[in-house]
Amino acid sequence: MKLDSYDNIPSPCFLLEKELLVKNLELIKDVQERSGADIILALKAFAMWRVFPLIGEYLPSATASSLHEARLIFEEMGRKAHVYAPAYLPEEFEKMLGYASHLTFNSLRQYERFKDEVISHPQQVSMGLRVNPQAASSAVDMYNPSLPGSRFGILAEQLGDTLPEGIEGLHLHVLCEADSYALESVLEAFEAKFGHLFPQLKWVNMGGGHLMTRKGYDLEHVVGLLNSFREKHKVEVILEPGSAIAWETGVLVSSVMDIVENHEIKTAILDVSFTAHMPDTLEMPYQPKVLGAESSAIEGKEVYRLGGSSCLSGDFIGDYSFDQPLDVGDKVILLDMIHYTTVKTTMFNGIKHPSLGILKKGGIFELVREFGYEDYKNRLS
Repeated sequence: MKLDSYDNIPSPCFLLEKELLVKNLELIKDVQERSGADIILALKAFAMWRVFPLIGEYLPSATASSLHEARLIFEEMGRKAHVYAPAYLPEEFEKMLGYASHLTFNSLRQYERFKDEVISHPQQVSMGLRVNPQAASSAVDMYNPSLPGSRFGILAEQLGDTLPEGIEGLHLHVLCEADSYALESVLEAFEAKFGHLFPQLKWVNMGGGHLMTRKGYDLEHVVGLLNSFREKHKVEVILEPGSAIAWETGVLVSSVMDIVENHEIKTAILDVSFTAHMPDTLEMPYQPKVLGAESSAIEGKEVYRLGGSSCLSGDFIGDYSFDQPLDVGDKVILLDMIHYTTVKTTMFNGIKHPSLGILKKGGIFELVREFGYEDYKNRLS
């Protein structure tokens, strides 16, 4: 979309473009049908439940890592969840089982603690174990569950030749916004370390990090890879991509509130915050793209640092080059700000939280949710 297309969108606002979401879902459904794998939504990356019915038309279920996520899947998508958490709260566990079709334990200690509750539950829940194939993953340590000393998953030497009673699946998750060739490498390590257990399995969950909606992703390769694994080992295959579902499906609409200059650095202060509304930009870190701007300082252009509206000194990203000078009130559109943003926002400093909106076919805007003082107040006491 062009910059002036956002003139009538309120600021600040996370804006999901429905047609782009459908395009992603159609691609993922095609991979699902041709590979024979179940591809499910991961709420940790995208939990805008207003579109869960739409997602349910394309994907069979979703994955949860908490009781609240599992309940949201059950109530708003009408499906039982694939559940995994590093550890389960005893007081929540019975309720969790009521929302779960699959439940994965992160350790043998957790399995021993809760297995009898699962086995005796009136509704069948398929149990699994998360394993750690110790395969290289993200270059960013914060997103790498395969580091030595990782708290995620059971090592091969901690399992014998026979799976514990009632365990039907193994779950691995070591990828982060990766391609199919990274998955192929991980599966080689997985087979080498845990292949002797495969004949005892009903399913294998390959976790997330499969960025199949990114331009250049080799769809034919992943379809062949999944088919080959599924047919070779006679197991059900499950994938739960996070970013891929809502990849490049929406933006964060912001506006310039002020422009300040210090040591020849001009900062456009926005009505959004990087630390509160886009924390991954500072944690990973990465520099988000901005509509109509270059993500670097270019001689001859108007160069600005983009500053957030919180009082954190490091709440800024830079540098950006614009063709024309920015002025107070101008819109600044931060691209690809739907996955891993809307689910990780905070109300730090009590600053205005972006609204949630959906842009429908024909440019029709629906304001889904506004946030105000009561939302901020009710998080505290």
